[in-house]
Amino acid sequence: MEHTELLKKVRKIEIKTRGLSRNIFAGEYHSAFKGRGMAFSEVREYQFGDDVRSIDWNVTARYNKPYIKIFEEERELTVMLLIDVSGSRDFGSLDVFKKNVITEISAILSFSAIQNNDKIGVIFFSEKIEKFIPPKKGKSHILRIIRELIDFEPENKGTNITEAIRYMTNAIKKRCTGFIISDFLQNDPDFDKALTIANNKHDIVALRIYDERETQLPPIGMIKLKDAETNEYVWVDSGSKKVRDTYAKWWRDTSQKLDTTFKKSGVDYANINTNEDYIKSLMTLFKKRG
Repeated sequence: MEHTELLKKVRKIEIKTRGLSRNIFAGEYHSAFKGRGMAFSEVREYQFGDDVRSIDWNVTARYNKPYIKIFEEERELTVMLLIDVSGSRDFGSLDVFKKNVITEISAILSFSAIQNNDKIGVIFFSEKIEKFIPPKKGKSHILRIIRELIDFEPENKGTNITEAIRYMTNAIKKRCTGFIISDFLQNDPDFDKALTIANNKHDIVALRIYDERETQLPPIGMIKLKDAETNEYVWVDSGSKKVRDTYAKWWRDTSQKLDTTFKKSGVDYANINTNEDYIKSLMTLFKKRG
């Protein structure tokens, strides 16, 4: 993309998403994500009335006196965006592609973070980790993220969310809030376990972006479909009710399985349709957490 064209797109995204984050999401973001973590501060000798669950047994054993851990509420968060850049993000049945919605939501979360003095970083992933931007503060950092969101070209087209989750779990030592922004179109038996482990260490939020046309096949006869991640083509008889019903059932089953996985893992999530207002979905999620 030409530099001038890129700057115009960055500016357009900045104007729209910064306004949304300031005027709509500021309060909800603060109540949903601020002050939820506790950071270790120090140890001191046990005093009458202290919670015995806070006893540091290693220090107690070393000094033969009971010591407890003191924690302080974390005022500053680290926010990580795990952004799916696989081939399937290029799908869209109307004027809006999944990648456009992903870009705008990521920008809104980024501006919300810096307005609350939080650090924010990004992991772009396909079937591999494509790029890691370490968490930092500041407007110039946010604008860099937006530029990457608009102009980044991944080397691979497949999807491996499990790998991205594991990478974040290992790379980010301090507890963070991690947003996984993806269509979650993968079939990985290790996904559930990786998600649960990550959510035990961090605070994981899943934003599933999908297009209405992905939920069912239109009855228009024989159609040639292309897998955006493998580049393979297949002919499908959409005029067959059996074929349409089978596809619709697959979508329902996949969605139900994802919902169950998120709930079992204790992960808050939202399903966001590209053809609908994503602001309402985000507001509902934020208020639920607040």
